[in-house]
Amino acid sequence: MLLRLRTGFFVSLLIALMSFSFSSQAAESRTVVLDVPGMTCQFCPITIRKALEKVPGVTKVKAEFETKTTTVTFDPAKTNVDTLLKTIANAGYPATIKK
Repeated sequence: MLLRLRTGFFVSLLIALMSFSFSSQAAESRTVVLDVPGMTCQFCPITIRKALEKVPGVTKVKAEFETKTTTVTFDPAKTNVDTLLKTIANAGYPATIKK
């Protein structure tokens, strides 16, 4: 009986800790939309996405040729907008923050 109570307690504690870490990660992320006017073909978004996915802290990238924009979700404790802009520029696509 005591073993069952301890096991239940530890399982509950583990679940609580996991949900806390997931909710704190979500609160720490930031999303920015960038204008990338240099996208000229359907392959440009792939190049941009692959470059940004290599940046530590980037969790999601959506580059769209039709709107010439890139939406990036990242952890501001690991990277920043300047780094994202430099990464895109180094890939051949100068970008600015969408107003």
